[in-house]
Amino acid sequence: MTSTADRVAPAPRDKAQTLQWLRTISGELATATIKKLDATLPWYGDMPPGRRSAVGLVAQAGIKSFMTWFEDPTTTTWIAADVFGAAPRELLRSVSLQQTLQLIRVVVEVVEERVKNAEGPLREAILLYSREIAFAAADVYARAAEARGLWDARLEALVVDSILSGEYDDELPSRIAALGWHGHGEVSVLVGTTPRQLDVDQLRRTARHLAADVLIGVQGSRLVLVIGRSHPASTAAAGHGETEAADSPDADGSPATPLLSFMDIANRLEPGFGPGHLVLGHEVASLVDASRSAKAALAGFAVARAWRNAPRPMFADDLLPERALAGDPLARSTLVNKIYRPLQDQSPELMTTLWCYLDNGRSLEATARELFVHPNTVRYRLKRVSGIIGWDATGAREALILQSALILGIMHEHDGSPSRR
Repeated sequence: MTSTADRVAPAPRDKAQTLQWLRTISGELATATIKKLDATLPWYGDMPPGRRSAVGLVAQAGIKSFMTWFEDPTTTTWIAADVFGAAPRELLRSVSLQQTLQLIRVVVEVVEERVKNAEGPLREAILLYSREIAFAAADVYARAAEARGLWDARLEALVVDSILSGEYDDELPSRIAALGWHGHGEVSVLVGTTPRQLDVDQLRRTARHLAADVLIGVQGSRLVLVIGRSHPASTAAAGHGETEAADSPDADGSPATPLLSFMDIANRLEPGFGPGHLVLGHEVASLVDASRSAKAALAGFAVARAWRNAPRPMFADDLLPERALAGDPLARSTLVNKIYRPLQDQSPELMTTLWCYLDNGRSLEATARELFVHPNTVRYRLKRVSGIIGWDATGAREALILQSALILGIMHEHDGSPSRR
């Protein structure tokens, strides 16, 4: 004796008879659907029992809702509420849109198999229903993705604000992890102007291609990027703009991809900013220390207009004189601790030579006459100065930085040690 579900659809004379027949086989349709899900969809079989049950509820709700809709096709608001409302909220996070469409396909195939000999109106109704339910599924997932995107944007703005202000709390690491931050190791902060049409996705794609990750924050007319490397650098750069190479191989045994310096990354990201100055803060060891790089970049961005023909992007440390004149304590301590004190500790002779060279308008001959030495001796000492502090006194811009450091160093020499960086 055949079961009700094994019998094909009769040729009813009206819709009422068709509905009665569908309601008669609805239970066995649901059972057949669960069996086919288990047999044809591997991901369904791998699910925990609780989620398998939730998926089954969705399938059963779809069958019942079809019958309700078939009785009155003018009502279409049922779809998302009736079908997907039967599943718990966490199911949306565990079942992808592709898997949901596979589920819909199985349900439709089971129903079509049972009604294959039915009249045309019923088959057409199944096709229309399957189309509507597929669109409803896409709408549900789109709304969930939109809500998640808005939440992520607010969370990212909160994290960037915390970094800029230096206000850390115990929840910051978990917030950063929730954003999918893949960067680790060195971090630098880039500050520029916000373009009229900000393409956040393009900035992220560019960063990924450069083996970097970014946190993006918009503060009015300012666009702030916290840049972190996706892979830690094994060696530190010797100077500005220098490419860093990782010596150790990748996990798969292939040679490691050379890591770009933060200035190289900033140059690649530059088209994503609006017109105006673009300032890169100094490199720090980790995201926890990013506030120091952010403060330097923000201070440099505020005074960048004082440097005529400034490059784009530029280092915040290239704006140390302007920042110091504007009252930035970090710039003043950097000038003293990175230039004045190393020279003072290394050799008073080098300090005197640099003073004389800068006071004499960067003239080798005038400096040699004042010190009663040969010009080549002055040239040799200046090279030693550059080797100690990293700045070259023979360049006009770097000479300004060095002279500012000497002036601040003398001013602070008897006022106690300024805070170190």
